[in-house]
Amino acid sequence: MSASLAIATGCSSNTGNNTTATTEETTDDLDMDEEANPDYDPNRGEGKFTKVEVGDKLDGAMATSGEKVFNVKCSSCHKLTEEKLVGPGWLGLTKRRTPEWIMNFITNPDPMIDKDPELQAQLEICLVRMPNQNLTDDDARHILEFMRKNDGVQ
Repeated sequence: MSASLAIATGCSSNTGNNTTATTEETTDDLDMDEEANPDYDPNRGEGKFTKVEVGDKLDGAMATSGEKVFNVKCSSCHKLTEEKLVGPGWLGLTKRRTPEWIMNFITNPDPMIDKDPELQAQLEICLVRMPNQNLTDDDARHILEFMRKNDGVQ
């Protein structure tokens, strides 16, 4: 609540209707209740990916590329096991989440953390927000394929 008040106070120097709109948007972003986020789809997440096609078989070239991205951008915070490092381990992630959710989270972490109750609960455990790594759509898709490989897709 105090965050909303601070933001409303910080925005009070705006003119016209922008103050009200900014305050209302900020308040909605801070609500952690799914009922307060009726537009949020917990199966897809928040972002531009609505349909991600993955095959029954692994795309080896994509997975190899995704492993390279993982080693540079992800491995300092995530292990390929269930063990938490800074962030949660990746093992089993592709079995628990849809490809759309994973790619939206990789490319759009802040809005998803703000709206997804499960991510908010995870944040309480990890205590560090996942930073936006500014990955391309191709990088995100390749990471997804590497995650699938890590989960045993052949």
